Amino acid sequence: MQTTICHYRVERREIAYLRFILEGYDGAAVLTTLDTAGGVVRLCVAPGNLSLIRDLMDHLGREMPLEALPPDDVEARGSDV
Repeated sequence: MQTTICHYRVERREIAYLRFILEGYDGAAVLTTLDTAGGVVRLCVAPGNLSLIRDLMDHLGREMPLEALPPDDVEARGSDV
């Protein structure tokens, strides 16, 4: 098992809230902001927690604008994000 990387776009003002929520799931995932202006974040999901984090992000997506980004989209932009 290994860490899974997921990328999302959220509104800037929601980044801190999202980080706070994820911290409540101690060790399940770590959020890194890649592009503050664009609201692009990376989640490093710990092994065994992918289903939990996907369910959580689906639920949060009903509360706030939240878009899953394909890995290729983020990686192709490189340092621009």
